[in-house]
Amino acid sequence: MTGALRVGLCYDRFGDAPRPPGAPPDWDAEYEPEETVAALEAALRRLGHAPVRIGNARALLAAMGRGPLGVDAAVTIAESYGSRNREAHVPVLLELAGVPCVGSDALSLSVSLDKHLTKIVVDDAGVAVPAGVVVPPGADAAALAAGLAFPLMVKPRYEGTAKGIAPSSRCETPAELRAEVVRQHALYGQDVVVEAFVDGAEFTVGVVGTGGGARALPALQRAVEPASGIGVHALAGDPDAALDGALTPALDQSLADAALAAHRAIECRDFSRSDFRVGPDGAPVFIEINPLPTFAPDGTFAILAELDGQPYDAFLADVLGAALARALGTESATRARTATGAGE
Repeated sequence: MTGALRVGLCYDRFGDAPRPPGAPPDWDAEYEPEETVAALEAALRRLGHAPVRIGNARALLAAMGRGPLGVDAAVTIAESYGSRNREAHVPVLLELAGVPCVGSDALSLSVSLDKHLTKIVVDDAGVAVPAGVVVPPGADAAALAAGLAFPLMVKPRYEGTAKGIAPSSRCETPAELRAEVVRQHALYGQDVVVEAFVDGAEFTVGVVGTGGGARALPALQRAVEPASGIGVHALAGDPDAALDGALTPALDQSLADAALAAHRAIECRDFSRSDFRVGPDGAPVFIEINPLPTFAPDGTFAILAELDGQPYDAFLADVLGAALARALGTESATRARTATGAGE
């Protein structure tokens, strides 16, 4: 990859789209502030490239209808809205436009958003996952989960890390379980996942790179809310939140190994972030993976940059530079320019 590129930026920003009819209150919880888009722009400029704002999936579709996009590659952090394929909307459109895309492809994004399918794939890769069942709308949750021991955790099947989660999501009795499942079914209109609650310390691990070249970043511990044991990032916050347990070198390595295994099993590209719980036996248990982690200036990757003593734009430039080299190495820059009309 040589020379300056025009790099499209696809994103869902707070306030850019109206609330869809019937959407739950947290429908846009995974969208980004303006500061995230600006941080990506700064990193691309540091690499000598020209960022081109495209916007969300609908904006991209409209731009494609007007003609060639005029970009050599694209970076997407767009979450979109709707089905379990929502995160795949932008990558599929970019694929149709012939524009190489940074980040995971549509299939990996759709699988990873489905918590049930993700656990099947990650479990097959040898990473511990909590036992669980899928409960469709109208089904008897207590009957389906009869083989699981309380406490149990209830989550929407196709939503992001924190969406739908409340203190009531941890259930201690069949009655609580039924009530929570009814609540989430009503809000999200989709299957829910009921799984064993792993009571213990919580960690998140970023991964950068692809395949055999991927590497895990240092694990970060997350605070948990004392009463429910749920991570405070998924709740409204708690001044009494606790950081239990110690991140020893051995545990850090175990978390890194598990995060890399999950990243590779889902065939993520360029970056991801996986969440784990560590119970009394000290072994990491995979909770979920996010191939569209936030790049907000106060998010996980920004914290890692600060701990490493790097300016955030320099840290992001390293990640995006490697990702662009990967994307343009698998689909030639010449093909991208021909397909999009860039440089004409």
